[in-house]
Amino acid sequence: MRSIRRIELSDIPATFRVRVATDENRLTLDELAAFGINENSVREKLQGSYRGWLCEEQGSVVGFAIGDRSSGEMWVIAVLPSHVCRGIGGALLEKVEAWLFGEGCPELWLTTDVDTRLRAYSFYKKHGWCDWKIEKGLRYMRKAPNSSALSPADKL
Repeated sequence: MRSIRRIELSDIPATFRVRVATDENRLTLDELAAFGINENSVREKLQGSYRGWLCEEQGSVVGFAIGDRSSGEMWVIAVLPSHVCRGIGGALLEKVEAWLFGEGCPELWLTTDVDTRLRAYSFYKKHGWCDWKIEKGLRYMRKAPNSSALSPADKL
């Protein structure tokens, strides 16, 4: 049985197990730490302006997503490779988007790989995200409330 619920502080270690197991944009714990991302920093974020949701199947975390209401950033989404293409990522993304828009963010943004052949790019496009810019080796995408299609002005 699958359930989606808000991330609690006690869930942080499980989210790291999922994050380092992804098959695209995989980062080790050491690589995440080099970006300042560790259990303590995530705890601080979740006690501040960040909020996230996770998906559990049979008591195990199989995916999660976190956003930041202070900036409108969709900060991270990760799903175990064995659970990709089952609707988990989309359900988690929708939870974070609804929360961010509900908190008054006029527009959301995220960064992803510049390679459009990666699954993440088509996933975000399918969910109404539009290309914004490429900067410092990252693709920036954005989404406005009720946006579902790319307008010609949003193309790179």
